[in-house]
Amino acid sequence: MKCENDKEQITLWINNEMTETQRAAFGIHLNECAECRQELKAAQQVWNLMGEIPAPPAPVDMPVHFQAMLESYKESQTEKKNPFAGIIEKIRGLWTIQPAMQMAYSIMLLVVGLGVGYLVNHQSAGKQQVDALSAQVHEMKEMMMFSLLENPSASERIRGVSYTNEIKSTNKQVTDALLATLNNDPNVNVRLVTLDALTKFTSDPAVREGLIQSIGQQESPLVQSALADVMLKLQEKRSVKSFRKLLEQKDLDNSIRSKIEKTITAII
Repeated sequence: MKCENDKEQITLWINNEMTETQRAAFGIHLNECAECRQELKAAQQVWNLMGEIPAPPAPVDMPVHFQAMLESYKESQTEKKNPFAGIIEKIRGLWTIQPAMQMAYSIMLLVVGLGVGYLVNHQSAGKQQVDALSAQVHEMKEMMMFSLLENPSASERIRGVSYTNEIKSTNKQVTDALLATLNNDPNVNVRLVTLDALTKFTSDPAVREGLIQSIGQQESPLVQSALADVMLKLQEKRSVKSFRKLLEQKDLDNSIRSKIEKTITAII
């Protein structure tokens, strides 16, 4: 019977890009699945062969090209640090070419000075503006997360989940979206990453309850194993009932059955 496990995990395993929970769960799967072990061995051989390919010698003129690139980069950075430099130079040019512009230039400096003084003397108003801008950025990040979670690409959905690392505070809409992804996403890697993201919000009772309810909805041994690790870490006694119900499944993976039994014992 062909293994239905996501083969992308083999690449993640080789590149050491898995979380500790994901790596432990995939290690359990490798012990049970000869097909994945064979694919892992073949992939490792390919990576080893690539590592043996000699690097081509550096071109003789590389230092010259590098220095040119470095100078170009320095110039671009200088322009970024002083975005008004070009405007100031144009005004100075007007000053030289058209002395009649001196009065306008002086007035402009006065207005700028008054504006700076106003901001300094009204820090509270400035703080309100910063807070409002911060709230808008937070909202945009949430919208980006929701949009990416609907993307047909698994890697983009994973990127969407990763936006939770940049969201300082969550709301019910965010956690509901993550729980829906955990329960319904067709890709095992996406579900594992989502579970890892949800563990950051387990202080929320609704998230804890959602994770407990998710135990009975998971068919992947990897996700089942990861959920067992989470519940054990949280010492969530309410999960015991869901795990016992999972043990009633006749087709449950033997290694997962053993792990769940140990988890129940440790929680109780």
